[in-house]
Amino acid sequence: MTELDGDTTELSRPARRQAEIAAYVVKHGSVSANDLVEAFGVSVMTVHRDLDELERRGVVRKYRGGVTAQPTSVFESNVAYRLTTAQAEKMAIARHARTMIEPGMSVMLDDSTSALALVDLLEDITPLTVATNFLPAIAKLTGYRDVTLLALGGIYSATHDSFGGMPCAEAVEALNTDLLFCSVSAVSATHAFHQEQEIVLVKQAMLRAARTKVLLVDHVKLQRTALHRLAPLTDFDVVVVDEKTPAELIQAARDHGATVEVAKL
Repeated sequence: MTELDGDTTELSRPARRQAEIAAYVVKHGSVSANDLVEAFGVSVMTVHRDLDELERRGVVRKYRGGVTAQPTSVFESNVAYRLTTAQAEKMAIARHARTMIEPGMSVMLDDSTSALALVDLLEDITPLTVATNFLPAIAKLTGYRDVTLLALGGIYSATHDSFGGMPCAEAVEALNTDLLFCSVSAVSATHAFHQEQEIVLVKQAMLRAARTKVLLVDHVKLQRTALHRLAPLTDFDVVVVDEKTPAELIQAARDHGATVEVAKL
């Protein structure tokens, strides 16, 4: 499980350092333990502990005297990395998304950190029913009064800190929620994509189980590619982007029929 402080949207110091080490390794391709000691100002023992944890999560590969990065798709799936990226943009998108929620609604959240940013804004919109497969969101929501929490179980993934697989998809299929808030790895002018097929399986079940579907997309995701197509953007009732998103990309999505709203930072 990702090591978190009391606020689930913030990484603890060791976890943040591990995310920064992972980013450093990805940027440089292959580095030695001594390189990391110098770059981060920590001991060799601390570096090796961090690398052991990152290797356990499948983010890096250790070899004698150094470390190399896993493929970018694996790295970008890791929750420790995702919690450190585009934080201001995700909070702006979450504030915009909050305006769509009214007391008494049932809300489904996927295992994206974009949806997680919304969790801190739900406490004063109660009563609510919230369903999610994301463990950090579940941990946060257990402390909320007047929130009926539906924890969607399945096969636990330490990389994503969430539950998935067919058991989770089947649990989702049994529901019919008012709203779905979800995100993906990459977005084109016409479609939403994700790099992992097993994650797509659960997200597609969520799309079928919600009456109103909202896609939360920070501008960074418009500059990426991913292997598996989740759905056309027109399958979402609203696509929320942040204001750093280039105007031509917003217009291209609108020209293809998507409803795009821009969240102010």
